[in-house]
Amino acid sequence: MMAGTVIELRDVWKAFQRNAGRLFLRSHLRRAGAGHGSAARFNALKNISFSVEPGESVGIVGSNGAGKSTLLSLIAGLVQPDRGTVSVKGRVAALLELGSGFHPDLTGAENVGLNAALLGLSRSETRRAYGAIVEFAELAEFMTEPLRTYSAGMAMRLAFSIAVNASPDILLIDEVLAVGDQAFQAKCMERVQEFRRQGKTIVCVSHSTELIGRLCSRSLWLDRGDLLLDGPAADVTDAYRGRLRSDATPR
Repeated sequence: MMAGTVIELRDVWKAFQRNAGRLFLRSHLRRAGAGHGSAARFNALKNISFSVEPGESVGIVGSNGAGKSTLLSLIAGLVQPDRGTVSVKGRVAALLELGSGFHPDLTGAENVGLNAALLGLSRSETRRAYGAIVEFAELAEFMTEPLRTYSAGMAMRLAFSIAVNASPDILLIDEVLAVGDQAFQAKCMERVQEFRRQGKTIVCVSHSTELIGRLCSRSLWLDRGDLLLDGPAADVTDAYRGRLRSDATPR
C-alpha cells in the first residue's frame, strides 16, 4: 500500500458462479468433476485498480450487475479477490445489506453486541457506545424485542446507528440511506456529512447521482465489472447520466 492511502486495489479480479445459490452441494461437485465449473462463472470485477486517500469521499455508480456491491464487499473483507490485492488500513464499518450481521431471534440489544463485535469493538467499547446507539436509532422501547419483529426500516436504523457509533475510520454504504422515512434519512445524511467534516473516509454506492453529488467529491463508474471512469464526482455522474439517456433513447 502506498504511503498515505487507506484503501488500495491492484489488478483485482473477482468471479462468481452463475446461479450458485440455486445449486445443491451434490450438483456443485458433479459440475466441478465434469469440468463445467469455469463455463458457469462470470467476472464480477475485471482488473480493477485504484486507491483512496484518508478523508476522501468516493461514490460508485453503475447499472445493476456492474460490480458495485462486490467491490464494497472486497473492501469490507467479506470476500477475497481471485487475483490481485486489496489493502485496507483502519477500522471499517460496512452497511452493505439490510440485516447483515444480525440474528432474527436475538433481541435488539443482543444484536447490538453481536454487530459491534463484528465491527471490532470490545465489550467495554460497546457498553460505552450503547446509549448513543439506542438514542440515534430511536428504538429504546424495542431493544428487548427480537429482531424478527422489527420492520425493515427499524432494522436499518439500528444497523446504521451501530456503524456510525463504532468510531470507524472508513464507512462503506450500499444504498442503505434509501431505506426508512424522510426524517431519518435526513438524520443519516447529516451524520455522514459530519463524518466528512471529521476527515473520515467514505465509500458510497447509490443509483442516485444526486446523492453521490451531495456526499462525494470523487466517483468511480463501473460497467459490467470494468472501471470505465474515475474522477471528480460531477464529471463522472454527468457522463453516467449521459449514458443512461442514450440507452433510453429509442433507436
